Amino acid sequence: QGQLVESGGGFVQAGGSLRLSCTASRSTFSGESVAWFRQAPGMDRLFVAFITSNGLNTDYTISVKGRFTVSRDNAKNKVYLQMDSLRPEDTAVYYCDSDFSGLYRHPGSYRSWGQGTQVTVSS
Repeated sequence: QGQLVESGGGFVQAGGSLRLSCTASRSTFSGESVAWFRQAPGMDRLFVAFITSNGLNTDYTISVKGRFTVSRDNAKNKVYLQMDSLRPEDTAVYYCDSDFSGLYRHPGSYRSWGQGTQVTVSS
């Protein structure tokens, strides 16, 4: 159906690292920009990172700059989010999405969402 599937979440101690993957089924994925969002319990879904279709440009929310790195491998139809120096405040369900029109930092720009992958950081 052309869904994006998030994986790689888990449990990690503060200061540790995780690498999330976003895997696409649709053949047009290599031409699509991709954003990562996260949502903690009782909180809004918030922008985390963005990467253009060719991987040459990226963007991050200020709280993850210097700690998270978004990258992609279009030959594998995958986008990655490398998360280092994790903090308890990073605990959330993480989502990837490319189905948007308008401003990529706004969750309302996206038409659909997958199940996400849970990241839990213990103190």
